[in-house]
Amino acid sequence: MSWQETLQNLENGTLRAAEKKGGEWVVNTEVKKGILEAFKAGELKTFDGGFVDKHNLPAREFTPEDKIRMVPGGSSVRTGSYVAPGVIIMPPAYINIGAYVDEGSMVDSHALVGSCAQIGKNVHLSAGVQIGGVLEPIGQAPVIIEDNAFIGAGSVIVEGIKVGERAVIAPGVILSQGVPVFDAVNEKMLGRGEDIPADAVVVPGSRPINAERLPWASQQGLALNCAIIIKYRDEKSEGSLELESFLR
Repeated sequence: MSWQETLQNLENGTLRAAEKKGGEWVVNTEVKKGILEAFKAGELKTFDGGFVDKHNLPAREFTPEDKIRMVPGGSSVRTGSYVAPGVIIMPPAYINIGAYVDEGSMVDSHALVGSCAQIGKNVHLSAGVQIGGVLEPIGQAPVIIEDNAFIGAGSVIVEGIKVGERAVIAPGVILSQGVPVFDAVNEKMLGRGEDIPADAVVVPGSRPINAERLPWASQQGLALNCAIIIKYRDEKSEGSLELESFLR
């Protein structure tokens, strides 16, 4: 498949950088190869507004027939990304190449959807959310946010973290491979690379520094960042997270 076909198929949603098969997410390395080939084939060009980028990777343009709301104010969606009908993009927001944003999701102001990131149906990416992207190494999984998840303002999710269906990530949470997640409900620590479970409500937390490893830091009362699952979604959660229908 040529890089042109790769970008076209990504854009119309028939091809994805990662897809759930048999309950497991599988990375499509051919997609990343195609994107990297497109970068290599492109030449720098000045676009309207004084922007400079590869000539073959312009920003996408939408029409009312696409049934996508991109509110005025500086948002941009790059070629080779899929945005489904019913998505709302508030300004300024950015959706990068290879990303997939499914039906009914909201990408709020100052939110980033990185390259090849996978965003499910009816997901709310609140203001200032950063969803990391990945192109290299080509086998590395992208960040995946499954259906009906809520990502609170200012949260950062990177390094291939997967957030399960209907999970709630509170404002300011940082999730990466190096940030431990403690499940206070089930009294355990999630393993490195383990998914954030469905329906989990995750808040930012801290933990003491190991006194044997760094005694001085421990004496100063310093702490390291972590994330804590404090509950799983219930009826009270539903009421506070519901997206008002009039926004659509």
